[in-house]
Amino acid sequence: MIRLLLAEDQSMVREALAALLGLEPDFEVVAQVARGDEVLEAARAHEVDVALLDIEMPGMTGIEAAAQLRRELPELKVVVLTTFGRPGYLRSAMESGASAFLVKDAPAAQLAAAVRKVLAGERVIDPTLAAAALAEGANPLTDRERDVLRAAADGSTNAELAEALHLSQGTVRNYLSTAIQKLTARNRAEAVRIAREKGWL
Repeated sequence: MIRLLLAEDQSMVREALAALLGLEPDFEVVAQVARGDEVLEAARAHEVDVALLDIEMPGMTGIEAAAQLRRELPELKVVVLTTFGRPGYLRSAMESGASAFLVKDAPAAQLAAAVRKVLAGERVIDPTLAAAALAEGANPLTDRERDVLRAAADGSTNAELAEALHLSQGTVRNYLSTAIQKLTARNRAEAVRIAREKGWL
């Protein structure tokens, strides 16, 4: 049997997925969690073969959880499921160690086939998302620019950002200015919105 972990914060979606996957003769859903920061512990406790991770969860994103699994349980395969077909998410998911990236409205048979393929060592990527990611290009933001932009999303002042990130106010201003220019945004709020829409934050 293929032992599966489901990480999804919406209980109805999680239970529906568990029911669908449970219909497969070679699948067993052995663990379900609603938070990203519960994934590693559950995967260890239940000796999981494949983890199916939503991207947007409390505690930790699915992408962060995938990176943690790759470090701690490198044999475990990760399938990222998302409602948001954002090209930047695809790139981030693959960089964090995911073996598959699918949108949640994919047919159940496609999801089951993807699970079997990743266990066989293959990578599975939603073709529409793959094309969009190629057309979009790479994330132009550096890690530090992303950090500052992410921290600025709640409307913090430059002084508050500087203190939180242990940077000078001038450095914060420079990072924000560069990020705004790269994203051809008018201000930091628009830069945050653009970066989020593209899956770059």
